[in-house]
Amino acid sequence: MNINLVSEGFSFMVLGMSSVFLFLVIMIFTLSIQGRIINKFIKNEIIDNDNKTICFKKEDNNELVAAISVAISNFKKR
Repeated sequence: MNINLVSEGFSFMVLGMSSVFLFLVIMIFTLSIQGRIINKFIKNEIIDNDNKTICFKKEDNNELVAAISVAISNFKKR
């Protein structure tokens, strides 16, 4: 009974890494399909602030970029 532990360890490593890689590929594929489905049914509409609902608009990021840049500059000053 001659067992080569190095070759068995290598085969288990390849099996484990390939199963993790396959799982990640399947997860990325399903999440991209889910994102397409959600974007198809949910529209990005502008809702007035009187309703107090969260508004998502992709084109208007100037205020967000300005706030992030001010926060970064304040953090670097400290």
